[in-house]
Amino acid sequence: MPGSVINPSKVERLLARVRREVDEGLSPAVQIAVAHRGEVVVEATFGAPDDSRFVAFSATKALVAAAIWRLIDAGEVDVAASAATYVPEFATNGKDAVTVEHLLTHTGGFPWAPLGPGRWETAEGRRDAFSRWRLTLDPGASFVYHPTAGHWVLGEILSTVTGLDHADAIEELVTAPLGLLRLLGLAPGQQGGIVDAVGVGAPPTPDEMEETYGFKVDIAALIPPDVALNALMTLNHPEARELGVPGGGGVMRARDLALLYQGLLHDPEGLWSAEALNEGTRHVRMTLPDIWGVPASRTLGLVVAGSDGLGHRRGFGRTASPEAFGHNGAGGQLAFADPVTGLSVGYLTAGLDQHMIRQQRRDVAIASLAADLLSS
Repeated sequence: MPGSVINPSKVERLLARVRREVDEGLSPAVQIAVAHRGEVVVEATFGAPDDSRFVAFSATKALVAAAIWRLIDAGEVDVAASAATYVPEFATNGKDAVTVEHLLTHTGGFPWAPLGPGRWETAEGRRDAFSRWRLTLDPGASFVYHPTAGHWVLGEILSTVTGLDHADAIEELVTAPLGLLRLLGLAPGQQGGIVDAVGVGAPPTPDEMEETYGFKVDIAALIPPDVALNALMTLNHPEARELGVPGGGGVMRARDLALLYQGLLHDPEGLWSAEALNEGTRHVRMTLPDIWGVPASRTLGLVVAGSDGLGHRRGFGRTASPEAFGHNGAGGQLAFADPVTGLSVGYLTAGLDQHMIRQQRRDVAIASLAADLLSS
């Protein structure tokens, strides 16, 4: 938007809303950053030192996608090819039907395939786990979000093609060229200043679910909060941070997210072809519905707000344009860019709110304020 400038009063409203999470005890610490024209223009931390880092959870997935796009550009990865082309151990139990595109769009059919400490530390352990995994859904037939399983395979594809550890490959292909710090796979000596994530609140009651969504369901019985939370808390462990879980283990500042998305908006170093960026940030390849019936609006690795009026259900608030793209993370991490305004947003919280309705409303409020900071 030529001639637009950051509106100070809008910034004040955004920061006041972000600060509320700490003031009201819903998070021990939060951090917000907004970038424009390649520079961070708004940045604040509440509840922790200014340069603190947070676990980004699934906002990490943008790093993996951006690295894969570079390999697609180089002709070293074919999105239509079976993932087993690059990781042969994955071909068992019918998984040879799973393509690279399925992995990037969460349609691979193995959303809950297990992999954790004891196997995830080595390529041999990971590949042995892949060989044991079974499909629970037909590849390509439905969209069920894969929290980590699909990105473990994408990480191994990165390793196979580059000859590097997946975290090293992401640093070489994406973050270092963009002038960013290493954001995945941190050695013990690089782990200072990280705020641990903690669970806060309780799941919504069946009555609250009915009032909000129109049907009564006991979330606590369906997804025991301690099970889901314990899985996320694993990413607090120094060993997990050193490994760099590709589906959710990125450790970063909000400014790192905002600047990553500036890189995807402007590509100042010419890292990707126009075609690769189109497929990653604009072209919606998959619109199968999620568990709430909302079309997924997925590109090769990211999410697009879309023009159907449901962008707020996809994590972009109510003020971002239909062209906005990004990938949020568990507990309320926000990460997106809007090509219309040129703004990019990173919001990180250490408080993983178990009350999903409250969290979603907070996401909409903060995203809406952050995407609307310009005045002509």
